[in-house]
Amino acid sequence: MKAVEISSHGAPEVLRLCTRDDPQPGAGELLIRVAASGVNRPDVLQRMGQYPVPPGASDLPGLEVAGEIVGGNAAELAQAGFKLGDRVCALVAGGGYAQLCVAPIGQCLSVPDGWSDVEAAALPETFFTVWSNVFDRGRLQQGETFLVQGGTSGIGVTAIQLAKAFGATVIATAGSADKCKACLSLGADHAINYREQDFAEEVKRITGGRGVDVILDMVAGDYVAREVGCLAEDGRLVIIAVQGGIESGFNAGLVLRRRLTITGSTLRPRPVAFKAAIARSLREKVWPLLATRKGVQPVIHSTFEAADAAKAHALMQSNQHIGKIVLTW
Repeated sequence: MKAVEISSHGAPEVLRLCTRDDPQPGAGELLIRVAASGVNRPDVLQRMGQYPVPPGASDLPGLEVAGEIVGGNAAELAQAGFKLGDRVCALVAGGGYAQLCVAPIGQCLSVPDGWSDVEAAALPETFFTVWSNVFDRGRLQQGETFLVQGGTSGIGVTAIQLAKAFGATVIATAGSADKCKACLSLGADHAINYREQDFAEEVKRITGGRGVDVILDMVAGDYVAREVGCLAEDGRLVIIAVQGGIESGFNAGLVLRRRLTITGSTLRPRPVAFKAAIARSLREKVWPLLATRKGVQPVIHSTFEAADAAKAHALMQSNQHIGKIVLTW
């Protein structure tokens, strides 16, 4: 099969098209002929040598794919409601930048009716991440107020749409007027240009001093202290990336007085059973929304042929995109 490998750690140009042996599915796995592969920030970090591959995972980058089932144990497939030839999208621990990809059956979901492979490939990484962190760890409830940092990232556009679909008031931050406008078009009730405004002060103004109930943070660093300051009583801060650094000083007294929760997670190294449980929740609660395309839709910024993966990575690092970047095979 053809694949895109990381020839050495470094700039986007280290990505190169190569030929690899076809992978073979084991027990509890299926084989997908990949039509499209999602591009995500962890792929960039892996390419730069800053995100080690979990034990047992492919060294090829790529955490989400969509395509056709072309291999797997028939009985296991049937038990999961699949068969050869079905179109699926899947969350994988690696190996997504390839024409063939092995995926745990429990981490696969049917492509929503009417969705293209490109659209479906943009789903798994962000939807698994947002559901696990905003709704499971963050416990976002209908009627609460939610702040998402980086509202036009792949994670951000998903978080805005899902939080709104489940009845939350949504505040998003973004780095330009155009990006703020995009957040509002996706359903955010308020958008804050963090380059021109202090997001913590704006949150206090918007909420009348109450603060927000849940924050999804991909920055960390000095953002944490400001986020702690704009959480409501019993508020929850969920950290899923540390683009702003790992050192965070904050007022611990506020954590005590307001009964705050600061938590975080990484999804890639979690066991299959954990990810399969997220898939079941998505299938039950989110996939029906995707089928209607009402309020929850794919946001695809750009597609690139797999041979141009370096261009896709360069675009992601530029932070000029709104939504997802996808490779096609």
